[in-house]
Amino acid sequence: MILVLGGAGYIGSHAVKRLKAHGEDVLVYDDLSQGYEKAVPGTKLIVGDVSDTAGLCKVMIEHKVDSVIHFAAHCYVSESVKHPAKYYNNNVAGMVSVLNAMVEARVGLIIFSSSAAVYGIPEKIPISENSPLEPVNPYGRTKLMMEQMMEDYEAAYGMKYSAVRYFNAAGADTEGELGERHLPETHLIPLAIHASLGLTDSLTVFGSTFDTPDGSCIRDYIHVDDLADAHILALNSLRNGSPSSIFNLGNGRGYSVLEVVEEVRRVSGKEFEVVRGPARPGDPPVLVADSSRAVKTLGWEQKHPSLEEIVSTAYEWLKKHPAGY
Repeated sequence: MILVLGGAGYIGSHAVKRLKAHGEDVLVYDDLSQGYEKAVPGTKLIVGDVSDTAGLCKVMIEHKVDSVIHFAAHCYVSESVKHPAKYYNNNVAGMVSVLNAMVEARVGLIIFSSSAAVYGIPEKIPISENSPLEPVNPYGRTKLMMEQMMEDYEAAYGMKYSAVRYFNAAGADTEGELGERHLPETHLIPLAIHASLGLTDSLTVFGSTFDTPDGSCIRDYIHVDDLADAHILALNSLRNGSPSSIFNLGNGRGYSVLEVVEEVRRVSGKEFEVVRGPARPGDPPVLVADSSRAVKTLGWEQKHPSLEEIVSTAYEWLKKHPAGY
């Protein structure tokens, strides 16, 4: 049995669907603060907090859990700066709780949904797993601490892990059943789609003087289904005896904010107002991943690499579900 922490959230729910399509037995554990029961239809859901070590351990033992996939970290950079306690409590203390429960329940495998935020402002593009780890905000620091804890628990208890550092998860389930819904929404593609659907008056683009061709920052967008598949491949790799590892995941092709805006306009056929705002502190001009390790080691390949498909799947889901789940 695979226990998916945060499995009712955006990326977690897509991973759950993909796991079930592969014939896996899946159990979702989520506090529903950012997740939705409707996102995991037909899957057993236990509502709980990752800080409940005893409760987690009981779940693992009763359901004969043999591996964990962890999507239950808070993930907003700006919020982490304003409310670092929330991030250290849920992300860092929560990971201690998860790992302690795994030790007690004798669960030996964990796949952790990490972040490119552990790199901070990179010295070199594309970013490889060997790039310096210099996070510039509490969110990135908590993700790095969570990775370091897994390394320490492996040394002490023999637990195997993979950390999946990804860049910008985007898009929606290609069958139209699942999509992206955050409260509040902070991600560019859904915000641009909201503007195209008239759900908001305008879209704010932060920064216009970056050292990029059009002055807006460049990011690496990866389709959420491709990201989910990589987590499954990482788990199977550990099951087959591979050592613990870390993988970057990204498209390998950066798109500027303004390029994304134009793609949303093209896909939707709608014009919408774009407001230029100041750059956010600590925003790097360019973030693009080198995912060659995942390709070579896991056999990972992108099935939905084009920006058009990423935007189109997100648009179709949001058009049908403007209020989310």
